[in-house]
Amino acid sequence: MSVGVYLDHAATTPMLPEAIDAFTRAMREIGNPSSIHSAGQHARRLLEEAREAVAETLGCDPIEVVFTSGGTEAVNLALKGGFWAAAPRARRIVAPEGEHHATLDTIDWLVAHEGAEASWVPLDREGFVDTDAWAAALQGGDVAVATALWVNNEVGTIEPVDELAAAAASAHVPFHVDAVAAFGHVPISFRALGAAALSVSAHKVGGPVGIGALVLSRAARVVPIIHGGGQQRNVRSGTQDVAAAASFAVAARAAVASLEAEQARLSGLRDRLIAGVRAAVPEAVLSGPEGAERVAGNAHFTFPGAQGDSLLFLLDAAGVAVSTGSACQAGIPEPSHVLVAMGRTAADASSCLRITLGRTTTDADVDAFLAALPEAYSRAAAAGFTA
Repeated sequence: MSVGVYLDHAATTPMLPEAIDAFTRAMREIGNPSSIHSAGQHARRLLEEAREAVAETLGCDPIEVVFTSGGTEAVNLALKGGFWAAAPRARRIVAPEGEHHATLDTIDWLVAHEGAEASWVPLDREGFVDTDAWAAALQGGDVAVATALWVNNEVGTIEPVDELAAAAASAHVPFHVDAVAAFGHVPISFRALGAAALSVSAHKVGGPVGIGALVLSRAARVVPIIHGGGQQRNVRSGTQDVAAAASFAVAARAAVASLEAEQARLSGLRDRLIAGVRAAVPEAVLSGPEGAERVAGNAHFTFPGAQGDSLLFLLDAAGVAVSTGSACQAGIPEPSHVLVAMGRTAADASSCLRITLGRTTTDADVDAFLAALPEAYSRAAAAGFTA
């Protein structure tokens, strides 16, 4: 299917041609990487070379990279596995409000089914974690695991993750970082951060859907959520996908190699887009911070009086793909829980658009979005609004 203007890179970004090539080459290979014959050992070599490459891009040791089916599984392994490893001595989980649903729903499940207790830390008006409340919530000696986004996936706020990690270390609490929206956009060094675990996903950086990684420190303890052959440090079982890992490695290296130049380019496009939205629709309100504290490719607006999903459909009809920025559960748009956590109204949370730029975004794409926006907003506002 031919896509006109694609401005939803935070949802997924197109695969890099070289990542596709690496995937197809590796798919032609034969052998289970757990087999001891020569074909299996050849597959093992390809797999471990990919693990080494991903580790290099994340500033960690190769043995710390546990390949998963994606970011969601990585988050689940960190939180469920970390909780089970600490219980019953510690049963509390600390997390900011406004996290991704992979985190929110996992914590809710642990509370409902495993006797966990959740301590939610507030966000400020720009989406930053309240660091004083975070540090206070970590006290008490009963925290099994703490978790936070590095970059908010909706509004693009870059969190003070070093400060959050230092507070967790001071309280002797294992800290998991959801870096899915950060990988390829901000420099990452797991070694320097000092966290217990960190989650990433390949399809956010030009790799394939269906593979991600949990970086798990040598000292971290987690109980597996998938049992079987114990292929990866006995914390994640299952035959490993060599082709996906090889593709992931190529995409990760490319994203990190171009990070500085690409973020400078995207920042310029983003700032031009933000200025253009403000000129075209003066009522629009930018959510999240401006400048360097916002991830380069993100622009998130609320459009008073217009339903976000109406705007999305009208822009889509005009050949421009964006997101409402809301949590879509099974394809059902919902008000943005992130904006609610930031103190915005229910109406704001239902009238937002997230426009996210990536490697394929051009000046012409920004121009096309800005050209289509005024009519889309006028028609959406005329159609009415139900909060």
